[in-house]
Amino acid sequence: MRFTRVRLTNWKNFRELDLVLARRVFIVGPNAAGKSNLLDAFRFLRDVADPEGGFQKAVKDRGGVSQIRCLHARKKSQVEVEIEAMIDSDTWKYRLEFGQETRGHRRPLIQGERVAKNDQVLLDRPDPEDRADEGRLTQTFLEQVTTNKDFRVLADLLAQLRYLHVIPQLVRDPRRSDARRDPYGSDFLQQLATTPKGTLESRLRKINKALQVAVPQLKELKLERDELGVPHLKGLYEHWRPNAGWQSEEHFSDGTLRLLGLLWAFLDGDAPLLLEEPELSLHSAVVRFIPSMMARAGGKKNRQILISTHSPDLLSDEGIGPEELILLRPSQEGTEATLAAADAEIRTLLEAGETAAGVAAARTSPEKAPQLALFG
Repeated sequence: MRFTRVRLTNWKNFRELDLVLARRVFIVGPNAAGKSNLLDAFRFLRDVADPEGGFQKAVKDRGGVSQIRCLHARKKSQVEVEIEAMIDSDTWKYRLEFGQETRGHRRPLIQGERVAKNDQVLLDRPDPEDRADEGRLTQTFLEQVTTNKDFRVLADLLAQLRYLHVIPQLVRDPRRSDARRDPYGSDFLQQLATTPKGTLESRLRKINKALQVAVPQLKELKLERDELGVPHLKGLYEHWRPNAGWQSEEHFSDGTLRLLGLLWAFLDGDAPLLLEEPELSLHSAVVRFIPSMMARAGGKKNRQILISTHSPDLLSDEGIGPEELILLRPSQEGTEATLAAADAEIRTLLEAGETAAGVAAARTSPEKAPQLALFG
């Protein structure tokens, strides 16, 4: 599966957005431009499709409709999220439009839900039954197994979408949660522990080989449980004292833990992967090779990876094409999103040898940033 297009109306920073998506996507912009909010549109649909989530929970987790709706909304106040996706050889379209009740409990209400496969409409709501019973509009058909039979393949794959933003302190926390697929890493070691032994050992060997480039003294990785059954990641560090180099995750550096999580995510699954600022805590020499790691990891599975970043080192990869670069720029009417391939000037610069880093710096850096030097 991969997303081929996303359209947003009144979604957080974006009053209107319409973007074609490549297999690799790099989202760049200044602080508060909406990089995380753009990724969150995909996470929202994942949460709606998740059997343990659903539409009401997805909206509640984001603070309600009023917190989701763009402050720049004009006559049309409802929120719309629409995606196009390729699954095998089929083209799917899913659109969800919603607002909230004007009275009573002010519940989120679906104002439109539409599914099409290869341009054949499979679902178009609200239907007469919805109009006769407004309570039906508190749930999507996407989240209900009794109603999504004709497009369950879409619901299942949306629910498998991965988002990752590892927080090392959560990985180290002995009280870490066993929540399923926590994107911040509280269940990272539990994920490793529940992976079949052969798969786990194979992945750890690949990860260890890559880690040795960034952490040369790390010679071996393994997973062990303590006397209480809690899993711990152990690393053998080269040391002058025999058998003195084994350390657990609580002693790993932030950068090592973040890189571990990143490499594991590349190997785990084939649904689209969302990464938020993977460069944090990593040396610039390592960050520079993240795009090529993405290409190699995603290549065999044809996996799509969408990444938000501030890093000029990451964007210095000469292989980043104009169809892969999205530039966000705040304006008086909300954030504007530009695909580099759709801008003739940017496309010409990239084709002439300019890197994505150079293009992004010139177009997304805050105009008054030099004034920060005057602070104090």
